[in-house]
Amino acid sequence: MSVTTLLSDNNTAGFRKADQPRALHFPRDHGVHADYKNEWWYFTGNLRSETGREFGFQFTLFRHALAPTATDSASAWSSRQIYLAHAALSDIENGEFLHSERFSRGALGLAGVQHTPFRAWLNDWQVSSLAANGFENELTVKTETFALHLRLSNSQELVLQGNQGLSAKSATPGNASYYYSYVRLKAQGEVTLAGERVQVSGESWFDHEWSTSALEQEQAGWDWFSLQLSDQSELMLFQLRDKRDTAKNYLSGSVIAANGDVRQLGQGDFQIRATSTWTSPSSGVRYPSRWEVLVPSLDARLTVRPKMPNQEMRLSFRYWEGAVDVNGAIAGTPVRGNGYVELSGYAAGNRSRR
Repeated sequence: MSVTTLLSDNNTAGFRKADQPRALHFPRDHGVHADYKNEWWYFTGNLRSETGREFGFQFTLFRHALAPTATDSASAWSSRQIYLAHAALSDIENGEFLHSERFSRGALGLAGVQHTPFRAWLNDWQVSSLAANGFENELTVKTETFALHLRLSNSQELVLQGNQGLSAKSATPGNASYYYSYVRLKAQGEVTLAGERVQVSGESWFDHEWSTSALEQEQAGWDWFSLQLSDQSELMLFQLRDKRDTAKNYLSGSVIAANGDVRQLGQGDFQIRATSTWTSPSSGVRYPSRWEVLVPSLDARLTVRPKMPNQEMRLSFRYWEGAVDVNGAIAGTPVRGNGYVELSGYAAGNRSRR
């Protein structure tokens, strides 16, 4: 399956499109937007134990609508919403990448998202609110190979990406999403793997997007970056890759200053250059594996490097999503940092050997 195929599907009759800015209201907009075809709630982060052991984690809940309106079925099992959850843990010290997925229909309380209090779940994998105000949540995931139990709390206001939350994915009106982020969530809790419980703390990032038709037919996939820097600024950057001509790649992003000011970035405002590759021994797919990021208006030159090469999600959707290190300089001042990178669409044309 390909997420890029879903997001470029022309079968959108009856669904609303993200075609103009709209006012977002919270906590209501933390919840489901069932009149749009696709939606996801995305947590990623970098964690460290007291002894310096490093981990990366991901928890994502995807929603996909099969039809714009409910069926006439009287069955309690009937639902037009399908949910998919992905969970992953990168054990940097041991070079081990653990990942798992679950599916469910949005019926009988098996999966869903509510906004007040915020809760996103698929069976017993869930994120649930701990506070009446703000964005403070408990993340609980248990798989056959690892478990996560984390408290995630916002340390700054949410960021509306794009034009007041409307994030264009091409020049075509309607090929866009509504998109906001919490770009520096404090994380604390424990990671369990191989029967060992490890106390950890660190920083996380949350994205919420909903859309109907986000991609052009000629877009192969995307490279997405969330970077948390030591000067307390953050960068969100993505490029949507054209299938034939890299000069037609669509770029967008934002710079969040230490004081919370947000500046949007577009075509010509930054560059992402892959400087190395990694080939998956499981799938044979070749991914970029090191990047130089240039933001001329900041006089920023950053090197982004995976904390370990194998962070390939080999599930129903095949993509690379992993923890990264950042080093470089902004206006001549050295900076470092952590982040996450997502790479989609690279599996097209590659035959899996899994």
